Amino acid sequence: MSRQLTADDARQSLNEHVAAKGAEIFAKYGPHIGWDELQRILEDRACVRYPCQIAFDPGPLQKGECAWPNPKSGQPEDGFVMQVHPLFLMRLERVAHLVLYQLVLVNYGQFASSEDAEVFGAAALGIPREQYYQDLCEMADWLDGQSASGRG
Repeated sequence: MSRQLTADDARQSLNEHVAAKGAEIFAKYGPHIGWDELQRILEDRACVRYPCQIAFDPGPLQKGECAWPNPKSGQPEDGFVMQVHPLFLMRLERVAHLVLYQLVLVNYGQFASSEDAEVFGAAALGIPREQYYQDLCEMADWLDGQSASGRG
């Protein structure tokens, strides 16, 4: 007699899947994922399910938000524009941290949790999850005192 899958089983399965996908990215594009590697990742459909480009445009970002994948339409196949706060134009080496966190929404939609995003990003960067979380918090703190245009 087989047992029925629960919501917790599904969450655990997704979490394991994003960890494995992150590890695949690290193996293929690591050990250092900077701007150039990020561009190649975004073009790789084995890593990013739908087309995704980066724009340093604060338009759809909420106050204190570093990045967000803005769908081009109601159909994910049409792709996404990863809106990144313009402050990070001067810190391109950190953009991968922000984009990798948001890619779980591109790849898995609303099923992905913040925990999944942390697990995925940390695995892709080859760093401990706690360190990745601290890096994200530090970047969010950089936005304090910044206007949406990136000017203080």
